Amino acid sequence: MAVLRPDAVRRVDDPLASSHRGVVDRRGRPVRDLRISVTDRCNFRCRYCMPREVFGPDFAFLPRAEILTFEEISRVARAFVAHGVRKLRLTGGEPTLRAGLPDLVRMLAAIPEVEIALTTNGSLLARQAAPLAEAGLSRLTVSLDSLDDAVFRRMNDADFAVADVLAGIDAAAAAGLPVKVNAVVRRGVNDQSVIDLAQHFRRSGHVVRFIEYMDVGTSNGWRLDDVVPGAEIIARINAEMPLEPVEARYSGEVARRWRYADGGGEVGVITSVSQPFCAACTRARIGADGMLYTCLFSTTGTDLRAVLRADDGDARLREVIAGVWAGRDDRYSELRARATDGLASGERRVEMSYIGG
Repeated sequence: MAVLRPDAVRRVDDPLASSHRGVVDRRGRPVRDLRISVTDRCNFRCRYCMPREVFGPDFAFLPRAEILTFEEISRVARAFVAHGVRKLRLTGGEPTLRAGLPDLVRMLAAIPEVEIALTTNGSLLARQAAPLAEAGLSRLTVSLDSLDDAVFRRMNDADFAVADVLAGIDAAAAAGLPVKVNAVVRRGVNDQSVIDLAQHFRRSGHVVRFIEYMDVGTSNGWRLDDVVPGAEIIARINAEMPLEPVEARYSGEVARRWRYADGGGEVGVITSVSQPFCAACTRARIGADGMLYTCLFSTTGTDLRAVLRADDGDARLREVIAGVWAGRDDRYSELRARATDGLASGERRVEMSYIGG
């Protein structure tokens, strides 16, 4: 059996790079993707994101007045599009908990030359997929860490059945939405589910992407020993269902892609720990409170809500965003050991639940 090497896959050029009209950071990276958290609340308590002992009944979530309105989110999105963003992704928390979400999608879909995506745990998707598709959603990603109910509950610490998430995926497909399935893999917890997930979604038309367990925030108890490297995940699948590497579709694509040799579809791995992709990262992130973060592992952000509510105009908003991105020098995953040790002083990274991963 052939040995699969992720570095053997040629990274193709970004088709938009030659026509980029926006700002680049200190490492020459343009801003192409904007992830927008619409709420810091979630109905799951996934151990790698919102562990219940931290995000318990007494946890103080953001008051409504501190969360960006749909109109403010639209203004921020348009400002980023003016700087070259072409992909908007709505996240949380769990974004489908935000009332009136299709209205926001409709507002964002009116912005020319962008696609609108959504990342969800799928818990409310069965009844929301059709309205979201009708509003103009382009595609979505559903988080599903196991097909085994006991393992699934161990990962998400919530009383929710796998069958209900699968029903949401089916509803999304019926509404015409392309679906990807994301699974965070943690050794000794759900790594035994990798083959089951790959087999289940093979030939389904849905791509499964396995994500290395990451040290996002400071509350999830991350240890390097818990990480299952992407190369190991691919080797396990390849041993059961032979795979072939696939070229990246554009520079900055975070998932390394493989297809089944028999034409049964694709799988991917996101390898922030074992094979960092900082050099090609084009993502900015907005928290539900309007804080702008330039890295998933940020310790500080920039308050765009204050700029929005000062009402100094969209030109000022664009100026602030350009200044932040032009000064960006993030490459946390490339420097992970040093950066992780540097938190001993009490400095805290932003939690995944605030910026959606």
